[in-house]
Amino acid sequence: MSKSSSTYAHEKDGLPAPAPSRQAPRRGLSRGLAFLLAAVCAGIALYTLGPPCLSKHFESFGEVARKEELCPQEDPLVPSTNGELWKGLSDKYSTNGFLLEAVEWLGGAVRVPTESYDQMLPVGQDPRWEVFTPFHDYLLSAFPNVHATLKLTKVNTYGLVYVWEGSDASLKPLLLTAHQDVVPVNPESLNEWTHPPFSGYYDGERVWGRGSSDDKSGLIGLMTTVETLIKNDFKPTRTVFLAFGFDEEASGLHGATAIGKYLLETYGENAFSLLVDEGGDYSIEYGQAYATVGTAEKGYFDVRVEVTSPGGHSSVPPAHTSIGILAQLLVHVEAHPYKAELKRGTPMYQKTQCLAAYAGELPSKVRKAIERAGSSDKALRAAEKALFADPRFKALVGTTSAVDLIAGGVKTNALPESAWAVVNHRIATDSSVGAVQEHDADLLHGLARHFNLSYTAFGEQISEKGAPAYGSLTLSDAWGAALEPAPITPSAGEDAGAFRLLAGTIKTVYRVHRNVTDDETVIVSPGIMSGNTDTRHYWPLTKNIFRYSHSWSGDRSWLSRGVHTVNEAIYADQYLEMIRFFTTLILNADESRAI
Repeated sequence: MSKSSSTYAHEKDGLPAPAPSRQAPRRGLSRGLAFLLAAVCAGIALYTLGPPCLSKHFESFGEVARKEELCPQEDPLVPSTNGELWKGLSDKYSTNGFLLEAVEWLGGAVRVPTESYDQMLPVGQDPRWEVFTPFHDYLLSAFPNVHATLKLTKVNTYGLVYVWEGSDASLKPLLLTAHQDVVPVNPESLNEWTHPPFSGYYDGERVWGRGSSDDKSGLIGLMTTVETLIKNDFKPTRTVFLAFGFDEEASGLHGATAIGKYLLETYGENAFSLLVDEGGDYSIEYGQAYATVGTAEKGYFDVRVEVTSPGGHSSVPPAHTSIGILAQLLVHVEAHPYKAELKRGTPMYQKTQCLAAYAGELPSKVRKAIERAGSSDKALRAAEKALFADPRFKALVGTTSAVDLIAGGVKTNALPESAWAVVNHRIATDSSVGAVQEHDADLLHGLARHFNLSYTAFGEQISEKGAPAYGSLTLSDAWGAALEPAPITPSAGEDAGAFRLLAGTIKTVYRVHRNVTDDETVIVSPGIMSGNTDTRHYWPLTKNIFRYSHSWSGDRSWLSRGVHTVNEAIYADQYLEMIRFFTTLILNADESRAI
């Protein structure tokens, strides 16, 4: 991607030109000018140029209108009241001195291990929670201005809620979240790390270590942003909340759950203007830069599949042991995946509209199918077939199944009396936990009869009660933590003020950080992220929940950064762009009256 010869700047005073008011978008003016141009062109054409001029400009306007209809875009949104501050910080973030300071803050956080594990006992009963005490001490020493200025409440001992009071209590606060914990490091993998997993080592290009990407970059990026704003005498008009859970990697059952309850009880339902948590980034898709904002989240359901059968000596085995039966059940599950369907109105359908509108390298047949998909089922299915050739896209659309855990048997010469496995489902945004239960129960019914197993699925007796059976098959919620798909955040219409604010902010940060020309803009699109975040515990707090971490992906995708595996690392440039994003978002939200 080419660079412009100058920064995105206002000719008069060196500041980016303020974006138009959100209440008065440019779209109507642009259409009026287009019609005026077409009319003038038509008049000239009658005497000099002929019909081609008229058709050319009508065609051009039609193309613009079609793009806006498929995927409306906002103008870059730049702070105006705080424009001088924003420009000064933008320059500061480009210096080597700030880079070194910022990566040291992140590296120091990585050097404090904060691993969380599945099925930990409550706080106070499990000593493994105590690793967060030194992390809190580190935050206190690294960010003294934050702790001197913001009010800190500790929720369930280790959850952190910071409140930066604004001067106007009538404005709904901004809620920015991240998590303190990291995925445990497998001791057997230590020799595979380029740099030790808790070294926080900076090699001049990347910061290495567990949590450097997921999600201490987000947490420390927020703390760095607020610390820097305070040092530069910024005093917010709109109150800003920072909320940091401590067991997101274990479903947030002790951290974000307690924080969500505390915020709801203290401030009430729908008390916040918008919430931004970790999530999507931006990358090149079909030749165009796209920032995919998670406006929804899949549901989550772990299904335990358990088989029991008579034990005995392995020297006289039956035709199928419980392990053998379970194996055939799991093969059947994998051989019959959920049917994925692209449905109108879902975030991923909206993403396809944005692809059709702006992706220059999208095949023309696919583009036309997407454009017609709104009114033609045949076109929708054609678009679906083409897009599902990418397994990643298909996985984001539909409900998925993954066999992740299995166990059974106690000794090689003893027939296993039981065997079990856990199948992880990520539930499509247009589906439900109930639909998954019904599907899985039906899927294995035939095999239960084939192996003469009494069959119970999610508390309901499926097979005939009291009938003789060789063994049993039981489906159940593995951990009691099933999650419905999240409510969808509005991204269009009169209720989408928060999305428009976020989109305008993204466009500004993209231009400034990458120093690109006006025609090299990023397209902001609704979508979903592949996993679940702590936002599952914050649904009642606001209708505007976004999962988005603003950083360039390209060949540096979230998964390629070593997230949840060896050699986790983040490029310093990506991290700096996140800080620039948080700064611009806080300043833009502070001035907005549309949220």
